[in-house]
Amino acid sequence: MRLAQALSLACLLLPLTAADSAAQRQRRTTPARRPAARTPARPPATTAGTSTINEARIRLADELKTLTRFLYLYGRTSVGVESNEKQAREGGNVSPEAQAILDRSRTTVLGSLRNIRDRLDKLELYFRTTPGLERHYTRLSGVAASAASAEQRANAGQLDAAGRSLIEVANQLADVLLEM
Repeated sequence: MRLAQALSLACLLLPLTAADSAAQRQRRTTPARRPAARTPARPPATTAGTSTINEARIRLADELKTLTRFLYLYGRTSVGVESNEKQAREGGNVSPEAQAILDRSRTTVLGSLRNIRDRLDKLELYFRTTPGLERHYTRLSGVAASAASAEQRANAGQLDAAGRSLIEVANQLADVLLEM
């Protein structure tokens, strides 16, 4: 939601800044003087280089894409698993084949959640250990813990709550990417 608001605000402000710069060019009456050549300022030692920031953006975007693809599939799968388990509980009699399918689906979902948590843990580690990304790490910190919490909820049978936790993780990743 914040991303959409920020993008719409940027789209609204872009024509305003272009019109303002055009108006400033028209107001000049004397020719502009060229400033004396200066040596380029060095960036502070604590900031990351452009290539490091770009690599971090790419990694972050890749994880965000992976997570959103997973959430799409997870939503469909978790609804199916929950409805089948509900029918099995209400009906009482569950065929061994149906129970095997339910168990396999649940195991697959839990394995995928574990994989997402591991990927987010590696992403946090990258941001924490790469010089110049410390500022962004503070905003990214905790995404792996949130994914672990989602995994615990899914283990407890709370698939919907687990999915909602992962949506918050995706929002946090998008916020960090927007900040970069």
